[in-house]
Parts: sequence; C-alpha cells; structure tokens
Amino acid sequence: MTETPVRFTDPPSTATATGALLVASGAAFIAFLDLSVVNIAFPSLARDHPDTSTTTLTWVVSGYAVAFAALLTPGGRVADALGRRRLFLVALAGFALTSLLCGLAPTVGWLVAGRVLQGATAALMVPAALGSVLSVTPRERIGAAIGAWSAAGGLAAVVGPALGGVLVEAFGWRSIFVINVPIALALVVAGLRLRVSDTRQPGSAVPDPLGTVLVALGLGGLVAGVTEGQSWGWTAPETLVVLGLGAVLALAALLRSVRHPNPAIAVELWRSRAFALANAASFAFGAAMFAWLLAGPMFLDEVWGYSILTSAAALTVGAVASMVTATLTGRIVAPGIRRWVGVLGALMFTATLIWMSTDMFGATPALWSAWVPAGLLGGGGVGIVVTVLGATAARALPPHQFAAGTGMNLTARQLGGALGVAVLAAVFAAHPADTLAAFHSLFALCAGIAAVSACLIALPAQQESP
Repeated sequence: MTETPVRFTDPPSTATATGALLVASGAAFIAFLDLSVVNIAFPSLARDHPDTSTTTLTWVVSGYAVAFAALLTPGGRVADALGRRRLFLVALAGFALTSLLCGLAPTVGWLVAGRVLQGATAALMVPAALGSVLSVTPRERIGAAIGAWSAAGGLAAVVGPALGGVLVEAFGWRSIFVINVPIALALVVAGLRLRVSDTRQPGSAVPDPLGTVLVALGLGGLVAGVTEGQSWGWTAPETLVVLGLGAVLALAALLRSVRHPNPAIAVELWRSRAFALANAASFAFGAAMFAWLLAGPMFLDEVWGYSILTSAAALTVGAVASMVTATLTGRIVAPGIRRWVGVLGALMFTATLIWMSTDMFGATPALWSAWVPAGLLGGGGVGIVVTVLGATAARALPPHQFAAGTGMNLTARQLGGALGVAVLAAVFAAHPADTLAAFHSLFALCAGIAAVSACLIALPAQQESP
C-alpha cells in the first residue's frame, strides 16, 4: 500500500511545537508514574483487604503493566490511521475516567478492572501524543523533543515514590489514583487549545481489526506469563498456557500483518536497519534497566533498612541524573556522534551494575561513597541511552507512521522490562537464604545484558543522514 506523508498547509509554529511537547510530556509523566507509584501504596492496600490473597492483589500492579505493554503497538497504529490528536484527547479523557474508577473502586475486582482499563488508555495515549509532537517538530529537533519527553518520564521516577508516600500517608491509597483526574483534565483543556493538525492519513483505513486483537492478546499473554511466572511457578500449567497462547497469537498477528493490506503491525518498518537495531537495543536495555529500577528500592529496604521516604530521597539521585543527561543528549544532531554517545551511556550503565555487584554494596550502608556516585553514573547512562534509542527510532520513521513506530519501540522496551523483572524473580528464587548474594548476582547478570545493548547501539545503520 502506497501512502503519502501528511503535509501541513502552513508550517507549525515554534509555539505550537513547544505546546504540543509540554502536553505530551505531561501525559508521559502521569502514564509512567502509574507504572510504579502503586508499589508504594501496596502495603496500605493489603491492610485494607486482609481477606484478599497477595496473588490477586498483585494484579493491581500487573494489570496496568500488562495492558500498557499489550496495546502500545496497536495503539500507535490506530493513532496514525484515525488521527493522533483525536485519539490522544479521547484516551487522555479515558485515563482520567479510569483513574477515578480506581479511586472509587468498591472491591478489589473493580480496582483490578480499573487498572487494566487505565493501562489500556495510557497505551493509546502515549504513542499518539509523541507521534503528534514528532509531526510538528523539525527533523533536526527530534532528538531534543525525545530528550525532553524522556526527561518527563525521569521526573515521574523522581517524584513518584515521594509523592506516593506522602499521599498514602495523608489520604490513603485511593488518593494516588484520584490525583490523576485534575492533571489529566488540565492536559485535555491544554490539548484542545493547541492548533495541531490531526495528522490522519487521507484515505487511510483502520488497521486490521482481527490482527489488532491478536497482537494485543498475544503481547498481553507474553507479558502476563513473564510477569506472573514467579508467583504461579515457571512450570505451572497456567504459566505455560498463558505464555504458549501469547506466543501463538503474537506469531499469528505477525504472519497476518505480512499479508494484510492494512496490517495491525507495521512490519515494513523493520526493513529499516536503524529502526530494527533501535528496537533490539531497546529490548535488551529495557531488561537491564527495569530490573535495576525495581532492585534499587528493594536493596535500600531489605539490605540497608532505609524507610520509604529515605529510599525515595536516595533514588532521586539517579532519576535527576537521567533527566539532565536526557535533555543534554537531545541536543546532539549528528547521528554518528549520537550513536557513540549512546554506546558511552550503555557502558556507563554497565559499569554501574558491575560496581553494584561487588562488596562496595554490602550490608553496611554507604550512601555517599557508593550509592550517590553509582546513581549519578547509572542514571546518567539511562538518560543517554533512552534518548538516543528514541531519537534513532524516530528519525528512521516516515512521518505518516510516527505513532506506529513509537508504539513499537516502546513495546520493545516494555517487553524487555517484563523479561528483566522475571530475571530478578528467578535470581532471588535461586538465593532464598542469602539476599545480598541475590542482589550481587542480579546486578552482575544485568551488567552482561547492558553490555549486549551497548554492542547493538554500536552497530551502524546502513544509512545515517546528517
């Protein structure tokens, strides 16, 4: 199918591009905040529902993550077909509504359902928002836009634990959901005021409905199986069935997309070496990064005995470093230089993980001599790599497929993240009596995975435009 990129009658103004970036960054902030903030509220939630099993309660966390990962790819494809701005505003309003549903949920069942719907609206919202930003951003400024957008995700990591802790202490666990409502509605108002073209491809058709359902269920099954495997048991029938069914459905969606005139998965994008390498590196780096992000607060709590607020303050170091390096990296225009800066960032992260696998991170707290410098080095590396991979993927995309490609790249990172969390669970299961040894083994394993991502980033694309 031949498509012509959308053309603007008048070039978008700088103010429009900036406004679109601010709104998209706000959406990224609340979407990524809700991936992790519930972890802080989990003990309070468990106390309020003493008769509910821990396995059921974990779906308050997992339900959002599974739906988010499952729908990013089809969500981006739908946004390019129906109009990014339109889908973004509808999904953002849906995010506000589902957040309110979570806050008012009368039972755990309603809460889990609300979280699944909330994750689904976030998955539709994020690629549509970033796709809209890229469509009004000059090609030479795409890196800067990706850097600012990535920094918003870093800001969510900075304020998430502290904000969640304060809200839970003052108002209870429901407040972490209700707080999303005014923020999302304010972003809807701001989005309506923006003069951004609704970049729908003229004559484009809705992506293959059956293929869209297949890819959503397939990715959802894979993420659910990997996420819950540690609690269900890796050889348990439910784990094997969910993983197997997810793999079969994802493969069916892929094969169907190869032949369909309006595919659910934009498989033609993988013909770009730059895009394919960016997705492979995002998968590998996501595995190491998500495991590190989850292991950090666990280490501070279980090994060093830090309180929630003290841990939040310590975690801020890496998150702030990530925000700074993401913003600075976004200013690099030349693809060749950006690629080697990405390699440097991955090596910084690898070195941090190697350091954390040594006795420098032992049973005795060493905040200033170990944690702070490691946080600066590792967080700085994360900000660099996420920005480089996002910018590389975006620059490899044709304008009419910005949202679809963005969704696929984010899906690769989320799938890698699910694998990283599964690796963490497996490592801890192998060291039930020695928590410190488990952390050291995990960090060493993640260092190897991060080194793989450095090698993938180092591989040049066939063509690198200035």
